[in-house]
Amino acid sequence: MRIKPKSPREAIQPEPAPGPPPRSRHVRNPIVILINMVISLAVFALIGAGAALYFGKSAFEEAGPLKEDSTVIISSGSGLSGITARLKAQNVIEDTLIDELLFNAGVRFYKNATKLKAGEYAFKAGVSMKEVMTDLVEGNAVTHAVTVPEGWTTAQIIRRIQENPVLVGDITDIPPEGALLPETYAFTRGTTRQQIVEQMKAAQSKLLADIWARRSEGLPVETPEELVILASIVEKETAKADERPRVAGVFVNRLNRSMRLQSDPTILYGLHGGEAWLEDRSAIKQSELRKENAYNTYQIDGLPPGPIGNPGRAAMEAVANPSRTKDLYFVADGTGGHVFAETYEQHQANVRKWRKIERERRAAERDTATDASESN
Repeated sequence: MRIKPKSPREAIQPEPAPGPPPRSRHVRNPIVILINMVISLAVFALIGAGAALYFGKSAFEEAGPLKEDSTVIISSGSGLSGITARLKAQNVIEDTLIDELLFNAGVRFYKNATKLKAGEYAFKAGVSMKEVMTDLVEGNAVTHAVTVPEGWTTAQIIRRIQENPVLVGDITDIPPEGALLPETYAFTRGTTRQQIVEQMKAAQSKLLADIWARRSEGLPVETPEELVILASIVEKETAKADERPRVAGVFVNRLNRSMRLQSDPTILYGLHGGEAWLEDRSAIKQSELRKENAYNTYQIDGLPPGPIGNPGRAAMEAVANPSRTKDLYFVADGTGGHVFAETYEQHQANVRKWRKIERERRAAERDTATDASESN
């Protein structure tokens, strides 16, 4: 094949570039175009969602607007929207639509929308939305307490519970004497008075069963109820913890010898019931001592028909495991405690000492009153 020589002009002139290849029929397909568009939108949406999640999470965990520690009460049945409104009103979260939506979205993201608990919450300054949510979910509410002293009658206990300003509701079921355990009970705002009473009953029942199972052999009490009766008397006779087993031992010894208990507090309860110690009735008159009284252990044999108060743990344990002595008597020693005796003669000598202490005290009180009146 002969090659035609190029002229000098043609030799230096570039050859024309080839044209573009023909477009694929698949690329021009509308379905392919739609798929490409969907994938692009999905990628952009994923990027946007990731960015929103990142910045939303950061805002959910950053310090909030609260300037100083504050207490917020969340009412029962508020729901997520009601709780959010309360938090906005107390400035725990910003009072803006964005922050409201962010808090709601965050709670729902963690699947806690139905787990938020009512109560009284103490939030520290700058608390974050996430910390608020955590407290509400875990129920980290402010706790209050009501304390019932050992030996109080049910009437005294009911009065204290009724007077508590944080508890709510009425007491609809008043338990019998001796059925409540004196103790300090913690509770959160919104707790009812009846719930506290039921808690005290359950605590007493559980403790009594445990103590009864660990009692000493040969006790002159045949049932857990009788143990409570005797413990309530021990509780009223001494406030000193180290004396309770010895006082219990005295009463156990007397019961085993068929001697009357001769406990003064039983007289007061028999005359005045649970109201006996709502007023100062420390002194017993001779007329009261002789008055017919189902609880008067100077008149009746054995235990009275029921407890004269609600004994605490120490008194019940003292009766279940009393001191092993031969003591049959005790009387006040003038120091807040008692002196014990095995015989009536020893006891009478101790009583004379106590009477002397009483006379000296009354004389000193009269002298003090006289000096005060003269100085005026």
